[in-house]
Amino acid sequence: METRLLRFCNWSALGVCAALKLPQISAVLGARSSRGVSLPSLLLELAGFLVFLRYQCYYEYPLLTYLEYPILIAQDVILLLCVFHFNGDVKRAAPYIVLFVSAWFVLTLQKWIIDLAMNLCTFISAASKFAQLQYLWKSRDSGAVSALTWSLASYTCAARIMTTLMTTNDLTILIRFVIMLALNIWVAATILHYRKTDVKSE
Repeated sequence: METRLLRFCNWSALGVCAALKLPQISAVLGARSSRGVSLPSLLLELAGFLVFLRYQCYYEYPLLTYLEYPILIAQDVILLLCVFHFNGDVKRAAPYIVLFVSAWFVLTLQKWIIDLAMNLCTFISAASKFAQLQYLWKSRDSGAVSALTWSLASYTCAARIMTTLMTTNDLTILIRFVIMLALNIWVAATILHYRKTDVKSE
């Protein structure tokens, strides 16, 4: 029973993540605008994903417990390029990409670096959610932000809480997923709130 539940959580999280950012990318492309998408939020999220993936690889955790992260990173890079494109300057993405690639190698130069980075990863990822929330509160407009993307992210966090409890039982990772679950739900609810407000004003 536990093995089946673990398999379901792993594969469903992977399946959801394979399409996680597609509604957001589609919304940005459809609107031909990145209105509502917070660039600082996206950059912080990408940094958090990168640290988390590197940490999992470094400690050789089971592949199925983090296999979705390369997919998420690729989708975030595509979304980042879309945001820069619709803001009028794709070339501005280059320094960020160089920074992220360099960080991949620097993170594992010493064990203490990856451990410290992972402890900070929760704060980095939480900051990405708060940056998106702040952007929404300030603009009072959900624009091209996809509530579906944030709802799917909530599901993957819930699934990963289960897989962490059943496999590595790593407290740092568990705390991260619990905090991310709460914040993803909060962002999704905020998007839906402003979407309803927009409909009423029309």
